[in-house]
Amino acid sequence: MKHKKLIIFMPSIEGGGVEKNLFIVSNFLSIKLKKVSVISASKKYSKKFNNKIEFISPKNNIWDQFSRRVKYMVCLLMLIKEILKNRNSVVFSFQANIYCILICKIFFAKVIVRSNSSPDGWSKNYIKKIFYKIILKKADKVMVNSIDFKKKIKKHFDVNAIYIYNPLNKREIIKKSFFKCKKIFPRKKSLKIINVGRFVDQKDQMTILKALNELNKKINFHAVLVGRGILKENFLRYIKEKNLGKQIKLIKYTDNPFKLIKQADIFILSSKFEGLPNVLLEATVLKKFIISSNCPTGPREILLNGRGGLLFKTGNHIDLSEKILFYEMNKKKCNIMFKKTYKELWRFDHKYNLEKYYNLIKNFN
Repeated sequence: MKHKKLIIFMPSIEGGGVEKNLFIVSNFLSIKLKKVSVISASKKYSKKFNNKIEFISPKNNIWDQFSRRVKYMVCLLMLIKEILKNRNSVVFSFQANIYCILICKIFFAKVIVRSNSSPDGWSKNYIKKIFYKIILKKADKVMVNSIDFKKKIKKHFDVNAIYIYNPLNKREIIKKSFFKCKKIFPRKKSLKIINVGRFVDQKDQMTILKALNELNKKINFHAVLVGRGILKENFLRYIKEKNLGKQIKLIKYTDNPFKLIKQADIFILSSKFEGLPNVLLEATVLKKFIISSNCPTGPREILLNGRGGLLFKTGNHIDLSEKILFYEMNKKKCNIMFKKTYKELWRFDHKYNLEKYYNLIKNFN
């Protein structure tokens, strides 16, 4: 990579786990490599990248108002332009991977793709699956973020991916958790529950709401769901219908959720599928017990197959309510479980895993 340019491709930056990894990885690689650029239509996030990175974006700010698909098309055109300007370049795709691979192969550019979420969530269509299988194999390297994910990619697409865990900066998370913040839970004694995630079908917070409705007269609890998304009104309507307004509230997503997570007793993840959910690692750093859906992929790996936290059947609110009740009745036992997960956080150390990113990229000739 001595004389090559690294082009990082992420058309739509929307805030979330993938984006956190994008910022961390890009800034680290810009220190290690001479020429790094980022292509994105999300101009408002340009300050998240350090000054060594060339941020390539449409001149007009209006593109952030358009759909993800529109951003893909605009950024693919910019990618073609950059490849033609820098024939000696390597493309590292974080998003729109299939389109990116096709462009790179047409214009003879090396391409690494990072797949972010389990194929269980996006490969159910038979025709798409065949198409993805053909195109993914054209990439020079496919990267995923968990061992289970690597197995899934092999099973679904016969692709030998490499895995690199998401880089976790414990010091930064703990530091940000001490920032000033208003209290989000009542002072009175109760089980304090938190979830952080986009209000979309994939994250399935409705399962949490249904589980809490089951527990309404069994235990004293307060829950906060932190996020934004198209399902917010559905959640508010359900909370009102079930008369849960005093126990559950929704809070708008913040760039620093750590100061909110710190106030809770337990963190619940209810996703239908993931890749390697950063938020579970962050909650562990902040010493919160985790109850998670046993979804593909990541939670089972982080929680040591259920030895380091509680796993419930994906989409099953009765199972989740039973797991919450188990925690409430067996806190000492759960604390012993948690310590096992905390002890294994070294696997996700940011320096260790960022070096893996660098070693992957520097080997491209």
